[in-house]
Amino acid sequence: MELDDLRLVRALQLAPRASFARLAEVVGVHERTAARRYRRLRRAGIVRIFGMVNPMAVGYQFWQVRVRCRPDASESLATALAARDDIAWVAVTAAGSEVSFSVRSLSAERRDLLLTRLLPRSAQVLDIEAAVVLHIFRGLSSRGWSSFGGALTAEEITLLTAEEVAEGEAAPIPLEPCDSAFFGVLAADGRATTAQLAEAAGISEGRAARRLAVLRQSRTLIIDLDLAHEVFGITVGAQIYFAVTPARLHEVGEALARLPEVGFAAALSGRHNLMASVACRDLSHLYAFMTADAGTLDAIVSMEVVPLARMVKQSGGLIADGRLVDPGTARD
Repeated sequence: MELDDLRLVRALQLAPRASFARLAEVVGVHERTAARRYRRLRRAGIVRIFGMVNPMAVGYQFWQVRVRCRPDASESLATALAARDDIAWVAVTAAGSEVSFSVRSLSAERRDLLLTRLLPRSAQVLDIEAAVVLHIFRGLSSRGWSSFGGALTAEEITLLTAEEVAEGEAAPIPLEPCDSAFFGVLAADGRATTAQLAEAAGISEGRAARRLAVLRQSRTLIIDLDLAHEVFGITVGAQIYFAVTPARLHEVGEALARLPEVGFAAALSGRHNLMASVACRDLSHLYAFMTADAGTLDAIVSMEVVPLARMVKQSGGLIADGRLVDPGTARD
């Protein structure tokens, strides 16, 4: 990948809705060049910008689930789960004998139906382990993910992020009737214009712009960028489950979140009280992460590493042949 493309990807990671003029200024290319490169990356399934509702901001729970199943059923089960709009992430793990996924349902009834009735009744499912997310250290956006941290200078990052919403806890707000239309449009294209949002919601463009700003500022709506990791030389993914001394859980979670390989880290209920999703170049890199990075945190009592056999759905977008599948019609 060309350096300008990598710089553009990092810029979009930090400011996914930034204008092409601002992106071009930071990357050091012409505005039309920045727009053309972004569209090419998107068409190729290398990047996808999308919006998602933060379930914790609207009072709903976020669950991490592991389903042990017959190996010959893992692919069909993962595909069926990925088709649901309340399932945000799906992977076949443990050499095909397990499917891991996250539930970000805004309907408790729909979530409970899946976890307590539909899955347990399947003859292919052998065991289910579900844990509720108690606290997220990293993962509601890829903005802090630092694997590409050296692509932009500190000055360029400051210029790019001056108008961006600060990272932090959500400030819950009541949802309005127009919000569901916003969420639907932005799930397909996180760079959809305010004119497109206004048309979908049946409101004025000015009101749409103001409401979008409120949703983002409160972190009710997260705009993020998804990547086809293999294109960037990241070939090994894993979920790592930790048992951590309770008094030091927050300290260890914060430390994990600062490691460049970690895309998601959260405190959980259940037998493991902390988990991290990691992306590594290869197995040697994963081993170094386990031993030299996470392994040096002395409050960790135990560690279970579950390599990903295949990603099926990633942050709300499907994966096919290592590329992101855009569910919506391409927009500029």
